Amino acid sequence: MKAAYITDYTCVTPLGFDVSSNWNALLEGRSGVSLHQIIENQPAFYASMIDNERLNEEFDKNFSGNQKDLQDFTRLEKMFLLSLKPLIEKHPVSEETAFILSTTKGNITLLKNQQALPQGAYLSALAQKIADFFGFKSKPVVVSNACVSGVMAIAVAKNLIQAGKYKDAFVIAGDEISEFVISGFNSFQAIGTSICKPYDKTRDGINLGEAAAAVFITSEPEENEKFSFMILGDSAINDANHISGPSRTGDGLFASIRNAMAEAQATAEKIDFISAHGTATLYNDEMEAIAFNRMELQDIPLNSLKAYYGHSLGAAGLLESIISMESALNNTLIPSKNFEEPGTSQPLQIIRENQPADIKYILKTASGFGGCNAAIILEKM
Repeated sequence: MKAAYITDYTCVTPLGFDVSSNWNALLEGRSGVSLHQIIENQPAFYASMIDNERLNEEFDKNFSGNQKDLQDFTRLEKMFLLSLKPLIEKHPVSEETAFILSTTKGNITLLKNQQALPQGAYLSALAQKIADFFGFKSKPVVVSNACVSGVMAIAVAKNLIQAGKYKDAFVIAGDEISEFVISGFNSFQAIGTSICKPYDKTRDGINLGEAAAAVFITSEPEENEKFSFMILGDSAINDANHISGPSRTGDGLFASIRNAMAEAQATAEKIDFISAHGTATLYNDEMEAIAFNRMELQDIPLNSLKAYYGHSLGAAGLLESIISMESALNNTLIPSKNFEEPGTSQPLQIIRENQPADIKYILKTASGFGGCNAAIILEKM
């Protein structure tokens, strides 16, 4: 069976429009989260948002002078195009290349004040528009499964390559903050009153965020690749616990990690680092702590990046996977920002400061509404 390797990636976030600027910001402990007035006549929310002026400037700089660029693009589509362009320029697109798009809400802002459903609001139309722009020959694959979408998109690419359907794949993930998203999470009383504190005793909810990220995955890495991460194992389990509340026993996440580790033939002792979901809600962080302990992973260094980026929904899993690979390449663990005092019933080895580490095996997890959970194992080659 063919192996699948991640050999390139990039991202567009409030902390920077490439991976190096994001990595440097994380090393300095900078957060993209701040107060934003998002809904008129309602209180401001802590969120991590991309500056519109910077976004438009970067888009104009990168996409001027091409007739195809003259068409109208939504704000989210600009984020997608900017994140994918650097990879397209380095890796050829063929009939054996898959295009996989991960998003939770897509162009949902197009629905505002509309009587009929705009064509661009369909996720399939969004994916096809991006695919057509870059000349993909295969039909796009859309992965939209709440907040596990980004991690699942990596797994889908791996499985399509291993099944012999494609030789390589571009995986792109993105979501933006909107009134709809803010209102939805606010109705669950899930939004925090300050910059969030994953796993901390005083945590009181999430910060929302927005980002786009992209990776190139191939079965045939070239000899001159700067880096390569093999996707050793994956799993996605839905425990169907509740429409929004996670399983109190962590069943779905536990099963996802167990299956991914079994495929990867990895024991708990083999894992060097966990890039966790860590939304900073009371129930999610508690559920994760229980699941990790059930898998005897409580002593493995772990972080959440939500206090840096907020929760970027369908982009979160892919963005955080990219940062975890940067950690491995730079032999540095990034702290889980704002963590001070343990706030879960089960112990976890939360990273508190930048620290050197030899990272070869990474466990990346994600969980979401409806009881969905996902996990992947990455090996630095």
